[in-house]
Amino acid sequence: MYGVFHIDSGISFAIILAIILLSTKLFGLLFRKLGLPQVLGYIIAGILIGPAIFGELCGVSLIGFTKADGVDYKCLFLLSGEHFDLGTNGLAIFSKIGVLLLLFSTGLETNLKELKNTGLAATLIACAGVAVPMILGILICLPFGSIDSLQLGPNHIYNCIFIGAILTATSVAITVSVLKELGKINSKLGTTIVSAAIIDDVIGIIVLSVVVGIANAGNADAATLNGFEAFKSTIYGTIIMIVAFFVVAIALGFGLSKLFRWLEKKWPNTRRLPVFSLVMCFFYAWLAEEIFGVADITGAFLAGIVLSTARNACEYTDKKVEVNTYMFFAPVFFANIGISNISFLGMSGWLVLVAVLAVLMGLIGKICGCGAVAKCFKYGWRESAIAGVGMMARGEVALIVTATAVGAGLPEQYMLMTVLLILVSSILTPILLKVLYSKEPKAPEGGETGEGGEPVLAESAAEAPVLPADGETAVQAE
Repeated sequence: MYGVFHIDSGISFAIILAIILLSTKLFGLLFRKLGLPQVLGYIIAGILIGPAIFGELCGVSLIGFTKADGVDYKCLFLLSGEHFDLGTNGLAIFSKIGVLLLLFSTGLETNLKELKNTGLAATLIACAGVAVPMILGILICLPFGSIDSLQLGPNHIYNCIFIGAILTATSVAITVSVLKELGKINSKLGTTIVSAAIIDDVIGIIVLSVVVGIANAGNADAATLNGFEAFKSTIYGTIIMIVAFFVVAIALGFGLSKLFRWLEKKWPNTRRLPVFSLVMCFFYAWLAEEIFGVADITGAFLAGIVLSTARNACEYTDKKVEVNTYMFFAPVFFANIGISNISFLGMSGWLVLVAVLAVLMGLIGKICGCGAVAKCFKYGWRESAIAGVGMMARGEVALIVTATAVGAGLPEQYMLMTVLLILVSSILTPILLKVLYSKEPKAPEGGETGEGGEPVLAESAAEAPVLPADGETAVQAE
């Protein structure tokens, strides 16, 4: 491996950050012009400046690093320095901070009161949006167990479950933009879709935490561990620790919620509120991962939900955190996916086949599962299809779930599956939504046609709450 510049000092790492920020911004703007999520542009930027294409396939790359199963190539900036692996470790640290802040921001944008008001329909739609794609994803991967390179099948059931968990994520940033464009965001169905997507992510992250915990326990060698660590390495110990974490986190949350309500009254709109909030975010993440063996992103997400109960402090904190997250840490996280987690070495037709089938199951699972539940709540066939398509889009949460699964043992080649899933769903969702809404019966004079063809009063539509998406809305906005 040959690099012109070795990234083994702080100032040398600064040029890596400069390249990442410039490339992600340019590609983000390009993808935004194309009507696609900017996060896709960030990942593509990472692929192009990293070794995946030009390094591994062409022999020359802008940024490179040494991998055990990689090939030798020349690069301008070598992330693995001669004296200290600052480049690779630095990207990992910044990426970890980015993913924690993304989930923390998602929790901050979750309005528990509005979720309660959405009723049973949104909750059951969300449950179906998690269960059906996950089951289909697991089933589609099981037949490929004889292919060693894929590490799937009954002997690698955890990887099959990881694939299913990845397919559960939902991002309605694109759906929200289309609904706003069509004037349907405040309709009963529009509000239900957005609420269901938020609940979907809550359930999906909990499912991921359980899967990661059990997978880590199954992979651990209890004979080399002692005491508390040996207990956590068992399946029953993992389940107990997961339940204990949520009990402790919620119990702490009641006290912290009251503390932040007092702080926002004593020091409203001051910078100490975001600082204290970040302390809480990182503490919850550390508590989850290191003490209870739960995914750190779950801790960050729960910290955001706890703080969301103090609305004034939450809104002020979210504005401050969002600036740093989406201007700096999030681009580094998404670019690092393309730089470090995507490789075309060892790519086979079987892997592509599994990825395509998994993407199809992810799309079909959302449409059929969510649509079927909507139909049970007496929505028409067209409205039920809209509910399913509206839950079909994927975004940054799917990438975060995939990155967490890769960290727990899923082969990094499956990151391409998630990128393909985001790309296909991002293109199909707005097209299908506009087609479905174009078939809506014309509203009678003086009113808007709602679900089931019933007119909706303008003032009632205006009063319907608009809930935030899963955090990608902020990425879409410039």
